[in-house]
Amino acid sequence: MVLTKIKQYQKLLIAYASSLRDLRVVGMLLFLAVTLMVSWSSVKAIDANYGLQKHISELEQRNAIQRLGNETLKLQNDYYSTPQYLELAARQDFGMAAPGETVLLVPQAVAMAHTVVLPQDEVKTAGTTKPKPAYRQHLEAWKDFLFHKDAASSTSP
Repeated sequence: MVLTKIKQYQKLLIAYASSLRDLRVVGMLLFLAVTLMVSWSSVKAIDANYGLQKHISELEQRNAIQRLGNETLKLQNDYYSTPQYLELAARQDFGMAAPGETVLLVPQAVAMAHTVVLPQDEVKTAGTTKPKPAYRQHLEAWKDFLFHKDAASSTSP
């Protein structure tokens, strides 16, 4: 049984070997090899370009962030040279006042004794609450509908 299998493989190898003598088969195998090499080279080039493009976009983002930081520092420097800032700094750091004004210095302990501490939930400043985006409102409406929540019981910040 094993001997018959070996003889079958031998016949198969002899058939393949004889087909390699045919010029068309050799040409097709060479064409296949060249096609595979060109495809592999193209895939490697595309991968290298993708990696380089990702690196370039990362560097461009860093440059944009650095540029914004530089603009912020420039605006801060411009603000520090204004007369309004100089007046505020003189009042705050040196206790100076404009002509005709009287400066009253209140100790911190006395000032803090007359303040009221509000709970964090009650502290709301005007204009800090932003409306939710439309897509989020729609998603929450669908969630409330699907889970049978009443509109009155749902809380919206």
